Amino acid sequence: MSVRHEIAVIEDNAVMRLGMTESLRREGFRVHEFSDGPAALEFLKNQSVHLVITDLKMEPVSGMEVLQTIKSTHPATEVMVVSAFGTVEAAVEAMRFGAVDFMTKPFPSEELRIRVGKVIEKIQRDQTVARLTEENLLLQDELASHYQEMIGASESMQNLSALIRRVAAENSSVLIEGESGTGKELVARALHYNSPRKDRPFIKVNCGALNDGLLESELFGHEKGAFTGAIKRKKGRFELADGGTLFLDEIGDVSTAMQVKLLRVLQEKEFERVGGEETISVDVRIIAATHRPLSRWVAEEKFREDLYYRLRVIPIHLPPLRERKKDLPALADHFLKKLSASKGDPPKIIPPAGMELLMNYSWPGNIRELENLIERLCVISTGKEIDPQLIAQHVSGSNKPIHTGLENLPLEEAVETFEKNLILQALKKTNNIKNQAAKLLGIRTSTLYYKMEKFGLL
Repeated sequence: MSVRHEIAVIEDNAVMRLGMTESLRREGFRVHEFSDGPAALEFLKNQSVHLVITDLKMEPVSGMEVLQTIKSTHPATEVMVVSAFGTVEAAVEAMRFGAVDFMTKPFPSEELRIRVGKVIEKIQRDQTVARLTEENLLLQDELASHYQEMIGASESMQNLSALIRRVAAENSSVLIEGESGTGKELVARALHYNSPRKDRPFIKVNCGALNDGLLESELFGHEKGAFTGAIKRKKGRFELADGGTLFLDEIGDVSTAMQVKLLRVLQEKEFERVGGEETISVDVRIIAATHRPLSRWVAEEKFREDLYYRLRVIPIHLPPLRERKKDLPALADHFLKKLSASKGDPPKIIPPAGMELLMNYSWPGNIRELENLIERLCVISTGKEIDPQLIAQHVSGSNKPIHTGLENLPLEEAVETFEKNLILQALKKTNNIKNQAAKLLGIRTSTLYYKMEKFGLL
């Protein structure tokens, strides 16, 4: 048993209390002992335990009163009732008020250990379920917070939203195609968490990051001794995703030999671990993604045609950001708010001139590039508004950086030079009135004086 589990024993019989506490401590539990209910309840006001074992017949507070109080104030704490007056009626009443178990005294220490062990196993199961539920909610919250990155006002994204709603409930394989940075994993998660499989695992594997040997072991698992370093049996991603969804990212990077093995699993829904003979059957929905031109690769015999059509039962194409410019202002605003929320600061503003620069850029890195740029601009921008000149250093209509004379400087020196120029411009606009210049820059007057002294402007 784990020492992390804490137990409170409430027993007015000193000999009985000592016997229980010593028996439980030998099992590795941390035990708090009390001779009456009031002392225990006072302790539990500021301290939580996993299990309370309480005698039924006690004064001035009975074990039944202790049970009811604990279940009302600490509903997650389990309570076991023990009594020398064990009757069916007493046990039923205790269970009705939330007791996890009822034991009749006297009982051997071995029975106590067994019964407590079962309760602790239940607690551990409940904790696991609660953790998984919390993780599931967090993932759904994450999905919701990123939903604007995928769904926009453009016709292409509205069509994608409708398609996801229709496809999510199905079990058919999905192939998501699109350039890097368009949000393929986000769509895969949206399909899973809006499907009947949402309470089962969503397992991802990046097929392009592993060689054939590692990928086979990752997908199908291996038996102990299957190869050097296989010191124990390992379940593969297919097995872990049973009942849920397996996301095969960058499926276009899979070798021809691995394509054959994947095809067999998709056709027969069964496989063997590496080095094993047992055939394992699974129920897994496959969602694959690629930035490769798979249809062309099929024509050039670089990718198996049968696997291609097995994966592409439902095709989803993600448009690049340059084809959904209508969504760009909302996306930029979303990233500004997301970044400010993480830092607890008010969101910065991109003025119309700056937004025009963003709209005229072709975004080869798509949404990922936009998010990274917004973060960079917020870090190096000194005012409430992001200066268009700052944006112009990173993007332009021709996708070529505007030469500012700072390109060959070290980053810190370039930032300081640019910051100094902004201060000089603000002072010029405000006729050298420091508090107005500070307000224009979105900083405190004391901060402005500090920077002016730093840059030798005083």
